[in-house]
Amino acid sequence: MIFFVYSMLAFHPQLDFSGQGNWGKGAQTSMDVSQYIIYIFTFFFILYSMSAFLKSRKKEFGIVMMLGMSVLQLRRLVFLENVVIGLASTIAGIGTGLLLSKGMLMLGTSVLALEQPLAFYWPVRAAWFTFAAFALLFVFISLFTAVILRSGTLIDLLKGSAKPKPEPKASAGLAILAAALLAAGYIAAFVVKGVVVIMALLPVALVVSVGTYFLFTQLSVYIIHKLKNRQSLYRSKTNMITLSDLAYRMKDNARMFFLVAIISTVAFCAIGTLVGLKSFLSGFVSASTAAMKYESYAGNKEQERHTALIERELTEAGIAYKPYVIRKKYALDEEKVRRFALIPATDYERLTGERATLGEREALLFYSENVNFGEETGPMPDSFPMRDGTVLDIRENAAMPASLAQITYADVLVVPDAAYEAQPASDDDSISYVYDVEDWPSTLAVAKRLMEQLQRNGEHHSFMARAYELNQLHQSFGQILLTGLFIGAVFFVAAGSFLYLRLYADLEHDRVQYRAITKLGLTEGELSKIVSTQIGLLFFVPIVVALIHGAVALNTLQNTFNANLVKESALVLGSFAAIQIVYFLIIRAGYVRKLKNVL
Repeated sequence: MIFFVYSMLAFHPQLDFSGQGNWGKGAQTSMDVSQYIIYIFTFFFILYSMSAFLKSRKKEFGIVMMLGMSVLQLRRLVFLENVVIGLASTIAGIGTGLLLSKGMLMLGTSVLALEQPLAFYWPVRAAWFTFAAFALLFVFISLFTAVILRSGTLIDLLKGSAKPKPEPKASAGLAILAAALLAAGYIAAFVVKGVVVIMALLPVALVVSVGTYFLFTQLSVYIIHKLKNRQSLYRSKTNMITLSDLAYRMKDNARMFFLVAIISTVAFCAIGTLVGLKSFLSGFVSASTAAMKYESYAGNKEQERHTALIERELTEAGIAYKPYVIRKKYALDEEKVRRFALIPATDYERLTGERATLGEREALLFYSENVNFGEETGPMPDSFPMRDGTVLDIRENAAMPASLAQITYADVLVVPDAAYEAQPASDDDSISYVYDVEDWPSTLAVAKRLMEQLQRNGEHHSFMARAYELNQLHQSFGQILLTGLFIGAVFFVAAGSFLYLRLYADLEHDRVQYRAITKLGLTEGELSKIVSTQIGLLFFVPIVVALIHGAVALNTLQNTFNANLVKESALVLGSFAAIQIVYFLIIRAGYVRKLKNVL
């Protein structure tokens, strides 16, 4: 179903960006690659699910072989069953995807920030592509499963999963190692900042992964043994049944828990990172881009015609605006390292509305807070030498306000008008024509027309508009976000399905066990409580671990970009947690009902 919905969006006639420059080709390629990722991951997931089904049917296979079925007939039976299940699920997935298609098109419109909503169409190509891809996949896996099917000895098949298991044991040393590795990974993730994060990424991920593996295989079993040793707790109510069975479940499911935790963490981090980056970049572009700005450089002969064109377009569109003209001259500091934009005090006062009371040899310095991977801005000078030999004292050091950040990326020196005029002209000098529009989102159509007429970066000028830049960002980033959402959804659904399959693989064993305990006086209420506790741990232990891993990773991302991504991280992690709770409630209700039916 997920593959079909994704294909429906990928093949949508309105979403063909391949002809829209390099970013369009890149976005189209990313969608194609994502389709292959979903398909490959689905292959391994279905292979796992089929092996889980076969393992739970050992006793059945033993009975039919005892009645005379040959190994070849058994393999043919398994092949045909898997093919029928595969074709039925493929058709059902396409049908369900069609029912959800309108909602998915609305989601695609929202994520991609499209001006026109995606129109509904009959996704014949997507349907045939999905059917052919998954029919081939199921036939191949069915053939592969049937060929490698091991019948085993008859006595082993008849016993199925009823063979007694040795009591699970845990090493105290490995349990302590698990806690130490996780603690070390988390501390490193919180401590490292800036570009060091990139270098620490692989070692921290490796340490946390190893720690997670030992958490499930050793630490969890070790904690359960410690709880069992507390007699007052162990012998209270139904805790004996819960804890005794829990140790076996944790040990049996340790590798699956580890896999689910890692897969879920990848899904959380991928989607959280994409959502957070989109929010961060949107905020950065909004803050650093004027509603509309025309930059005229030295030697521009079209300056008056272009500015008149901009004002005429805005007036004809009925958009109210306030024009500002800001002159800028550029100079380097004494070390020839840092570049400064010199702005006359009168232009600064007109743009910001703030008074700049300066002496003849005084200046105000505003430094830009650019994205610097969390590293602090270097020390600012106390004085600045002008080209004419005079030295200006820096009276104030402050972070650059948005109005100044929108006209230059360099640090700004506000100087007296006389000092500005005395500064010799150079080819780097420019004039910013800023058009302040309160309702700036309404300028998108005008900005697109002006962008075509002015050609964003001309020989001696450039043109920018906030609405246009955000629209370009949302469209290009939306493609990546959409693919990330679908890949994350596949990973998360697969993680939940691993848990579901493992739970139902133990159903027959649980039926026998609880039927026997019920004869000793276990009530239905106590049964529900025990099963709910065990299923709850089965479902939530790996997901809670993944949520903690994801929260730490997203916090590191936040420190790296020196941005506040708490809201976006909470939204992503909270959404996944809510889905898992609903999934648990549905599965738990069905499982308890199946157990009660045989009591």
